[in-house]
Amino acid sequence: MTRTHVRRTIATASAGALVAALGVMGFALPAANAATGSATGFATQNGGTTGGAGGQTVRATTGTQIHAALCNRASTSTPITIQVEGTINHGNTAKVSGPGCSTADGVIELKDISNVSIVGVGAGALFDQIGIHIRGSENIIIQNVHVRNVKKSGSPTSNGGDAIGMESGVRNVWVDHATLEASGGESEGYDGLFDMKADTKYVTLSYSVLKNSGRGGLIGSSESDLSNGFVTFHHNRYENIDSRAPLLRGGIAHIYNNHYVSLNESGINSRAGAKAKVDHNYFEDSKDVLGTFYTDAAGYWQVNGNIFDNVTWSARSGDNQPAGPNPVSTTTVSIPYSFTLDGASCVPAIVAATAGANRGLKVSDGSCTPQNPEPTTPPTTPPTTPPTTPPTTPPTTPPTGTNLSLGASADGSGKASGTSYGSAIDGSMSTYWSPSSSTGRISVKWDAAKTVSSIVIREAAGAVGNIGAWRVVNHDTGAVLKTGTGAGTITFPATTLDKIDFEITSSTGTPRVAEFETYAG
Repeated sequence: MTRTHVRRTIATASAGALVAALGVMGFALPAANAATGSATGFATQNGGTTGGAGGQTVRATTGTQIHAALCNRASTSTPITIQVEGTINHGNTAKVSGPGCSTADGVIELKDISNVSIVGVGAGALFDQIGIHIRGSENIIIQNVHVRNVKKSGSPTSNGGDAIGMESGVRNVWVDHATLEASGGESEGYDGLFDMKADTKYVTLSYSVLKNSGRGGLIGSSESDLSNGFVTFHHNRYENIDSRAPLLRGGIAHIYNNHYVSLNESGINSRAGAKAKVDHNYFEDSKDVLGTFYTDAAGYWQVNGNIFDNVTWSARSGDNQPAGPNPVSTTTVSIPYSFTLDGASCVPAIVAATAGANRGLKVSDGSCTPQNPEPTTPPTTPPTTPPTTPPTTPPTTPPTGTNLSLGASADGSGKASGTSYGSAIDGSMSTYWSPSSSTGRISVKWDAAKTVSSIVIREAAGAVGNIGAWRVVNHDTGAVLKTGTGAGTITFPATTLDKIDFEITSSTGTPRVAEFETYAG
């Protein structure tokens, strides 16, 4: 269904460029913190999110300069912090090419890269009618930016109509103290404010304002796109939103200490097996703020300490299953990180004092009083995931038994031209999968769960020895099963799962995986 009933509380603003059309080239500053404070929520998992910490800092006043800063890096993983001031729009955002990027006109493109921070500074960073697109990337921080009026139809268009959109194997993104807004719904040309799809995991949205939109955001683009999740939403203000605050299709979300005002049709929409932990939020002047809506594929929730102030609830029928008028938990959700809850009664005040761009980056420590974030010390190099066992070079003796990869399917991230994921599970050493850069991820998946205790990674001729550091991940839960270096046989405690990932985190040349074999014993 199309939902376009957003109340027009704020008129569309003009572009109002703060810098000359051509601008000046970004200039390098000494290495600095990637952002103020440290990541929270699920962005702290899977090795953590540090963005460009420890790398060079560059100032940019145009979108083209943002792209140039990415492209001028030595590689797609060289850490960098881009400090942005001024108005970024279509007129000053052009495609740039180079070793550290893959960019496009009319959108801020973070594609197949890692270790980047984009931080608004000075008078502020306004992305006017131009979206931020994160695709196939990891370890990204976006802080203190204002993104408004991004359209998928009409003129100009950008990023499929999403203010911030993520897709295709994205990992570890922290968006903090942002303001994301539209001026209407789909009929006015807008889509979502904060969308995640196609295998996006370990994301946190904190201290941000999302307003005046038909769609707040989603996790999963359809009922079959269920490989997303592990997303935290905390201390955000959702205001004048029709629906999707957020929409969850599969996966796990932790939603705490948010202030919801004027959710016009529905709010947190948990469906298709999704699980939402809904903690100490304040819902005000809204309708159907939690439930399963517009589908018969049920989702679930665990509720704790929320306040429902002037919330109305529809009757349950068919594909409309609100959780109220007296919401109760329908599942339990385990949260792997530490967090401190503000009392729900003070959420409107603490969110008003902290959320949004250009508000001073204040945070809460659970005392309902705005605080300055703890200072952080930048590392000299991007961190790697702490190993669950000491890194080892795998032996070459293969396991016995049936190769479970034969007859399975495969996917991943960063596929290079001329290769395919299936080439790594076809039993042939003459075909191979290769990532588009020096790192990437390939996965084997089954229709029904399999128990796996070892894998074999075989490199193609001409690329033997190229694979450096790696980790094996239970895709279902995000747990790291093993870390090490070099190809060969890798063993770990027997694990039952639907999908297993082999993530290459460093290499001495472009990796070529001829076979990704999996075994039960």
